[in-house]
This record gives sequence, C-alpha cells and structure tokens, in this order.
Amino acid sequence: MSILIKDVKIVDARKAVEGDIYIEENRIAEVGEVKGKKDDIVIDGKGKAVIPGLVNTHTHAAMVLFRSYADDMPLMEWLEKKIWPLEAKLKPDDIYHGTKLACLEMIKSGTTAFNDMYFEVESIAKAVEEMGMRACISSAFFDFFDKQRLEESLKKVEDDLKKLRKFKNVIPAVGPHAPYTVSLDGLKASMELAEKYDALVHFHLAETKGEIEEFKKKYGKGIVEALNEIGFLNERLIAAHCVWLSEEEIRLMAEKNVNVSHCPASNMKLCVGSALNYSAMKKYSLNVTLGTDSAASNNNLDMFEEMKFATLLQKYHYSAPTLMNAAEIFEIATLNGAKALGIKAGLIESGYLADLVMIDLKKPYFTPGHNLIADIVYSAKGDCVDTVIIDGKVVMEGGKVEGEEKIMEEAREAALDLISR
Repeated sequence: MSILIKDVKIVDARKAVEGDIYIEENRIAEVGEVKGKKDDIVIDGKGKAVIPGLVNTHTHAAMVLFRSYADDMPLMEWLEKKIWPLEAKLKPDDIYHGTKLACLEMIKSGTTAFNDMYFEVESIAKAVEEMGMRACISSAFFDFFDKQRLEESLKKVEDDLKKLRKFKNVIPAVGPHAPYTVSLDGLKASMELAEKYDALVHFHLAETKGEIEEFKKKYGKGIVEALNEIGFLNERLIAAHCVWLSEEEIRLMAEKNVNVSHCPASNMKLCVGSALNYSAMKKYSLNVTLGTDSAASNNNLDMFEEMKFATLLQKYHYSAPTLMNAAEIFEIATLNGAKALGIKAGLIESGYLADLVMIDLKKPYFTPGHNLIADIVYSAKGDCVDTVIIDGKVVMEGGKVEGEEKIMEEAREAALDLISR
C-alpha cells in the first residue's frame, strides 16, 4: 500500500515547509517534491497541514466510561469514594467498549499512539488493534504492601506481558500503580520483569505533596532516592505527573534517562497544589512528554487542548511568559512522546513511521495564520483534524471514523450498565 499526500504544509518539530509526502507500507518514504511514484491512494493537501501524530503518554483509556461521574473532589477522596469502588465492578467487555470509545476520541483529535495503564489487557489490546491505533499497554497492579498480594499480582502481570506479544502495534509494559499502593519490593520486581521481557514501566510519581510526605515518613528518605537505590530509574520508566520533585531529584532522573509525562489538565482539576518544574527538567535534558490522564479527571482526551493547558500553566504558575513556548510543547507532544515509547515517530522524515495527522487550515481559528505552530498550540482544537494515518493506513478521513456511531452507543450502554450494578 502506498499513499501520496500532495501540495500540503508539512510541520514538525524541525521544520515548516510545503510539499508532498510519499508513504510506502508503514513508513514515510519521501518528503518534498515527489514525482514518478506509483500510488494506491492520493490525498489532496491543499488548504491543509500535516503534523506528526500526537502521542498521549499517560492515560487510562477505558475510564472514559467514568467521564463526569465524579468531579470537583480531592484526589484521594475521588479515588477511594468514587473511582475504586466502581472499578471493582468492571468486566472485560466494559473495558473493551470503553477503550474503543477512547481510541475513537483520540483518533478524532489527532492522537496516533498512547500509553495506557489499566486492567484486562487483552480487552484493551483487542480494542486498540480493531481501531488501528498504536499503544503501550501496562497491566496495572497494586500490592498494598501485602506479600501474598504482591506474588499474585506479579504472576498476573507476567502472564499479561506474554499475552500482549500477540497483538499488532502494541508495546507491552508493566504498570505498578504508585508509591502509595505498591511496596518497594513490588517496584523492584516490576522493573526486573520489564527487563526480563524487554517491556516499559508505567508509574504514577510525585503527584501530590501528601504522597511525598507520607513516603518520607514511612521510609525515612525521598521517593526518587529510594527508587534509585532499587534500580527503578532508567529509560524504560515513564513516570506520570512528577509535580512535587526537587531539582536534585530531577537531575538524578535525567541522569538515569527517565521519561516524564506531564498531565496539566488533570493536575489542575484534582488540585495537586503545584506545577511541573519544567525549567529544571529542561536544564538537565529530562525527556518531558505530555498526557491527558483519564477522561475521569480531565474530562477529555484532546491533546491539542492539553498542549495549551501545559504552556499556560507554566507561564501562570511561574510568572514566566516565555516558559514552555509553542514550539517546545509541540515537540513535547510529538517527538518526545515517541521517544518515550521507543518508536521511530514524531518527525515527518524518510524512514519514520507513517503516523500522521492532517489538519484543516480553513477553520476560523487558523486565520489570519501568522504563525502555524502558535496557532496549533494556542488556537486549535481537536476538531481541526481531518484525516489520520496510523502505521501507513488511513483510519479517519474527512473527519469520520468508520462505525463511530456504533462505538459510542455501545460504550454508552456499557457505562449505564456499570453504574447500575
């Protein structure tokens, strides 16, 4: 299968040019003036721009079923009184339908790959495969500091890692939930499993001040110091939130090549009390990426909106109007996310994966068009997405995904049934 995109604006973290894009199989083969190529599909790019697919590095996709179910609450109360009790009632079919809805929402707003932590990984992977997306999937586990539960959880996680190998475009990962739900023994064993199966690790870290204080009271040391001592810090780790970190902790994480997923909308909504120290992370070249968190705490999966929230939060919280400029957050949402997932994507260059998003520049918010990157970050919304190509296949065209009405209806029915149990 080959695709030729003609006469289009080409925008990534390295360039903004006009030309053609030629795709062979699942890779970009040529960028520029393309002539004399055989093509199966030709897409007219006039009045449009192509950007790399956005990469959402922290979410719990199936939690779209909980959208607007529990709002305006502190984090721990939200988890303990609303989210965890409802999650205990989830069935594999619920997670399948919820994940399909999340994939639909992400595709329609320009996300081509995401990093998911949840339960019933086969249900998640089946939905991802059917929707034609790319995803890193981790089996979430909690040992709650109980040795027997830890042994049972690790066995299940290992089984899940094996199951995920059979799915296309799925990157297996281990998902120890957080320092307040998983013991240090559990975290150490998680990383050892990831190394054994060449998987990634997805983890919540330093989301609240209380989490930091409780950990220090329990262990007599800081979280990052303890994680380093057990060998948990390395390039496999994608750590979500990372709001309450000292500069020294950031330096150590950068030295160990850890990846951070910044989730500004969720952090603001759940009122975590601070903002990511992006200046220090940039200073030490820590790989910062972008995530929406779940639709239960956001309440959508729109990465265009998330880019804007991220940069505005930095400017407001630190009183620094130049901090995290438009070009930086665009790179964070594309190239940096791809790097964290270990995929060759995020740039529109020969040899890169054909995970591409075509946006409609005829939207009012792209006018007059002084600076396209600034328009994408500060003006655009997910509804600017016209066409999405993932792994060299067109999964959305003209703003429509095949079967989207059925996907939404089945997810709605699953959510209502779940609430009634």
